[in-house]
Amino acid sequence: MRFSIARVENRPLQEAAYRVRTEVFVKEQKVPDELELDELDEAAETIHFVVQDEGGNVVGTARIRPTDDHNTAKVERVAVVASKRKNGIGKALMRFLEDEAVRSGFTKLKLNAQTHARRFYEDLGYSPKGSLFFEAGIEHITMYKTLDSARS
Repeated sequence: MRFSIARVENRPLQEAAYRVRTEVFVKEQKVPDELELDELDEAAETIHFVVQDEGGNVVGTARIRPTDDHNTAKVERVAVVASKRKNGIGKALMRFLEDEAVRSGFTKLKLNAQTHARRFYEDLGYSPKGSLFFEAGIEHITMYKTLDSARS
């Protein structure tokens, strides 16, 4: 399957990313709508990404934003529509945003992984830290990865 990944640079792509998140998190995983879209989506420092298939349809998305430790960015809202999973999109999206994080000056990434996706992130080099917790009614684990500055 052919696809492309890019930073979101316009409102139509941002809206398409929101539609993917609504499909995956709100409809599929039953996350309350009011928890899915938040004030961080519009924050100037938040960087959004989209994956488009060969037809230009947005089929995946993610965002990163700085944390209080300005060397660390938090990865959030990683989503790929169900019909496009298992095609390497999620892995490619994560590698793309890791490269973008390095270019933006971050040395570490943090994320709260749904426990069913823990192995996916471990395979990408993320390590769990801390105890399991629930967010939006779904079990999560916090994970970290130190970025290789030679990547970009």
